[in-house]
Amino acid sequence: MGSYDVSDESPERRFRTLFISDVHLGARGSQADLLLDFLRYHDADTIYLVGDIVDGWALKSSWHWPQSHNDLVQKLLRKARKGAKIIYVPGNHDEFLRNYYGTHFGGIDVVENTVHTGADGKRYLVIHGDIFDLVVQNARWLAHLGDKAYDFAIQMNRFVNFFRRMFGVPYWSLSQWAKQKVKNAVNYIGAFEQALSAEARRHDADGVICGHIHYAVIRDEAGIRYMNCGDWVESCTALVEHDDGHFEIITWADHLRKPAQVPQVAARAA
Repeated sequence: MGSYDVSDESPERRFRTLFISDVHLGARGSQADLLLDFLRYHDADTIYLVGDIVDGWALKSSWHWPQSHNDLVQKLLRKARKGAKIIYVPGNHDEFLRNYYGTHFGGIDVVENTVHTGADGKRYLVIHGDIFDLVVQNARWLAHLGDKAYDFAIQMNRFVNFFRRMFGVPYWSLSQWAKQKVKNAVNYIGAFEQALSAEARRHDADGVICGHIHYAVIRDEAGIRYMNCGDWVESCTALVEHDDGHFEIITWADHLRKPAQVPQVAARAA
């Protein structure tokens, strides 16, 4: 991992492209304050919002919109006004925006999906990914039930990590642990990656960039580069493209402004 320094003369790390997904503004688990902090230190010529930026499901259940959520929206709009190209690919939680494909508001373009051309000329399909989640598509009631269970896991994370912080122990995520250890979750992630890689191949792309499953990773899947942005509910990760065309996942979850790379290939349970 390279060093990370922020000086008064150069307060930002600037990238060619920045990809953010699954912020879930409006949900109580959203860590919008950490993303706002991240955006103060990072910038890019092009910013992709890869779905579930706003959580319409949570807002329908109970209104929750603290100042940090409003500040984050304003921060993105300011970046657009300053010249950043911002492209919004809605997901299932912000599906209300799917009625506005092709529109442009506040400097942000809303599209169903798009193809990003990297600095090295490689083409990447950018899509949220929920259309390849059979639970979301065919059993919405079960998806909402799973959403409630996920919220409960986030609350348990907060409870456990409150005591871990008291004893100086690093952050630990219950749901991320389960995704790596529970066989059904591992199988689901693998099937999701395969489906997205196949869709990229159908678009004659070299890779795919997505979100949805809150599991950040960069890996090669049958000759296709699969990249998932992760989320800003627990892992607090963003995908960035450097000027030379190589990609990196930055983690911003430790409150210390010391991002760490996610391994190129995530560990799988046996």
